[in-house]
Amino acid sequence: MEKLVHGKTKLTDRLLCKVSPKECALKILALFMAVFLWYFVVGEDQVDITLTVPIEILNLPADLIIANHYKRDIEVTVRGPRSMIQDIRQQNITRAIDLTNAKPGTMVIKNEADSIHFPIGITVLRLQPANTTLLIDKLVQKNLPIHPVIEGEPAPGYELGKIRLRPDKLTVSGPKQILESQLALKTYVINLDGLDHSTSLQIQLNLSDELLNLIGEAVVTVDITLKEKMLRKTVRGIPVNVRDADSSFIAIPGTVTVEAEIPENLIRDTPELAMLFRASASAKGVGEKRKKIPVTVVGVNVPHHLPIRIIKVKPEKVSLRLIKQHSNKNKTQQKSN
Repeated sequence: MEKLVHGKTKLTDRLLCKVSPKECALKILALFMAVFLWYFVVGEDQVDITLTVPIEILNLPADLIIANHYKRDIEVTVRGPRSMIQDIRQQNITRAIDLTNAKPGTMVIKNEADSIHFPIGITVLRLQPANTTLLIDKLVQKNLPIHPVIEGEPAPGYELGKIRLRPDKLTVSGPKQILESQLALKTYVINLDGLDHSTSLQIQLNLSDELLNLIGEAVVTVDITLKEKMLRKTVRGIPVNVRDADSSFIAIPGTVTVEAEIPENLIRDTPELAMLFRASASAKGVGEKRKKIPVTVVGVNVPHHLPIRIIKVKPEKVSLRLIKQHSNKNKTQQKSN
């Protein structure tokens, strides 16, 4: 018995010699903390709670993009001491997914209990969904023209002259698979029914769900220019006026026929179309000898209407005949005698 006690004493002495007072104090403190934590975790009331934990994407390469819609958070049911459960409500806990080594294709990532870092003492009971599926694609950039979609007719007498979009194209960044099939973007319908003046409108782009997620709601300015509708008409009986004459001349023939393009609204408002034209021939340098003189025809300038466009004049030339005034005077004197 004495030998046994003596042996134990020697063993204790050897152990104590190997452990310094500082290390001994740390071990005692660790033991105390373990006992305290055990009491804190096991001894306190345990409660269950379901949390919504957001997914956090980390280290996605700059030339890649996630091309699909995935659930952005996970429902997690946990159990733990009431005080700890209250604390984790205030903490910014996320489900981190590291995509450092991601490549184009489909990635299925398991959501497991140890994929979310909860404090010690919290037990994960359930995660939903169990997997997160990501479709990884190449990130590309593409210039897409914008095309207006038009329907309806302007008011009578008007037609669409020009339509301009500002901007007329958009540069879109997104998954290669989506943008490869896109040739152009379109606006919602622009209705021209009854429009009787040029105007500018704000119109949204009509985007698919995929493009809406890439671009967001986009608005462009639409500049609509209307012009008067022109009709081709033949107008007869336009009197020819002789100008630049030192003596009295008359034109033979005295009227001309004009083929011209005239605004439709002006035609509707004018009872006699010949009133819209002025025809003249210059007698400058013309003697008594009859010769052909070119006829000049112009359209009357009517405010708020497009100018009349002369296409053809018949005849293009007229003869000028001098009216001898003295002959008429002699005849008058003879009659009086």
